[in-house]
Amino acid sequence: MSQDQFPTQLPAPCIIDTGVIIHKLDMRRILTDLHHVRYLHIQDDRLHSEGEGYVLDVFADDRRATVVANHALYLNVYSFDYLELQQSPECECYFDLVQENRRLRLIPLSNPLQERGTENLNDADLEAVVDQVLSAKWDLNIDDDSDYSF
Repeated sequence: MSQDQFPTQLPAPCIIDTGVIIHKLDMRRILTDLHHVRYLHIQDDRLHSEGEGYVLDVFADDRRATVVANHALYLNVYSFDYLELQQSPECECYFDLVQENRRLRLIPLSNPLQERGTENLNDADLEAVVDQVLSAKWDLNIDDDSDYSF
C-alpha cells in the first residue's frame, strides 16, 4: 500500500459556536473581533468581580500582563491556557478565557455584523492615513526634484 492512501496529518479543527481553542493565534483572532463586552472574573467557581468595558488590545506576549481596568480590556492570550466558546440558554455566544481555576468570561454587548457597516475611522486611524499620504507625496516630490538635477 502506498503512503498516499492514508493521510498522516489530521485536518485543522473546525469549531462552530462551541468548543475549546488552544492555539494562541486562533484565540487572538477571535478576541480581536470583540469590542464592547460584559466581563466576569470567576475564580474557584466564585464570582470575584464583574463589569463592562471595551476590548482595546489583544496581543500575544509572554512577558506582558492581561489588564482589565477603567472599562478597558487589554487581553494577552499568553495569560490563559485556552479559550472556551460557549452558548447561553438564549443561544448567545460568550467566551471563557481559562487559566487553571480562573476564568475571565467575556459576553459580547456589540454585534460585529452591525458594526461592520457603521465603522468609522477613529482619530488615530485617520491621522495615520494622513501621515502616509503626506509622506508618499513628500517622497514623490523628492523623486521628481532629483529627475531634474544635473
